[in-house]
Amino acid sequence: MSRPTPNALNSYPHHLPVQTRWADNDVYGHVNNSVYYFYFDTVVNRWLIDNGLLEIGKSEVIGLVVGTSCDYFAPMSFPDSLTAGLRAARIGSSSVTYEIALFRNSETTASAQGTFVHVYVDEKTRRPAPISDLMKSKLEQIASG
Repeated sequence: MSRPTPNALNSYPHHLPVQTRWADNDVYGHVNNSVYYFYFDTVVNRWLIDNGLLEIGKSEVIGLVVGTSCDYFAPMSFPDSLTAGLRAARIGSSSVTYEIALFRNSETTASAQGTFVHVYVDEKTRRPAPISDLMKSKLEQIASG
């Protein structure tokens, strides 16, 4: 298996500023690997909320994370300011594979990048639910080539 190469900021159609926190650093002086997934979750859910696709506590269809991955290229630490890049890599009938990259300060090459797979389910039954036409339309706007 070959090591992936870091992507460029301009390969992600959606950007969200993310501020590191003091508590994100571990004893080695950099953001702990587990915290990257908090950043991934934040950018995906912020995009869903901002696009009217998720209303916390009220949406009848919700996305459950069923898979994640992250490749690390360069350390980040508090007080770095990050830009999270987001794109939709795969849009299925009830699932989406999001690709996220994290860019440190003003850098345009990813310090880390990975995937987040959501399966959309009925909030009450937890059974897969089809992605709405509105959601498909919004996802196509951030779809990777």
